[in-house]
Amino acid sequence: MKYFKLTLFLMIYISSNTLFAADENPFTQALSLEGNIENGKKVYRLCAACHLKNGWGKSNGSFPVLAGQHKSVIIEQLKNIQDKKRQNPTMSPFSDPETIGGKQSIADVATYIASMPSMTQHGQGDGKAIKKGQAIYQAKCTACHGKKGEGNGVTHIPKLSQQHYHYLLRQLKWIRDGLRQNSDPVMVTQIKKLSDDDLAAVADYISRL
Repeated sequence: MKYFKLTLFLMIYISSNTLFAADENPFTQALSLEGNIENGKKVYRLCAACHLKNGWGKSNGSFPVLAGQHKSVIIEQLKNIQDKKRQNPTMSPFSDPETIGGKQSIADVATYIASMPSMTQHGQGDGKAIKKGQAIYQAKCTACHGKKGEGNGVTHIPKLSQQHYHYLLRQLKWIRDGLRQNSDPVMVTQIKKLSDDDLAAVADYISRL
């Protein structure tokens, strides 16, 4: 009986401390905080050097479009970079909670980014295999990312529409080849057998949504 009570106590203690540790994570806390757009605009200055003042990144895909991305997705990706689940040495110092300004500033900048007007003239592919890309997208991507690539902020599914072609293609290849450790297992399964040409076609189609 004493052994049972001791075991039960340890289970409760470990569980409660695990939950407490999770609650203390500034990114986890930021998800539930209401963002202040005005402060977020100030914090965004850290991001503007690469992603540009308007959040439209670069058409060559070296830096993605951020403008209009879901708040939850921005926060989750920042957390993944800090947790080394997504290797991005360039972003690593800028995703540090202390650099950003803590949990409230994380919520603020993510809210500001989500409010920014989406890009209208982003990098696209050569347009030679759009129908093929459309067929692949409709068969493998719409269930999660939506018919128009709108994603889902509630379930932390990224918005894909109005994103640069070269960035999309690079990320698709990295996910397929296991180079992005934060990849959704379902997505990996869906694109695992796709060729480079297949990925180029679907990336081109997505870039035009």
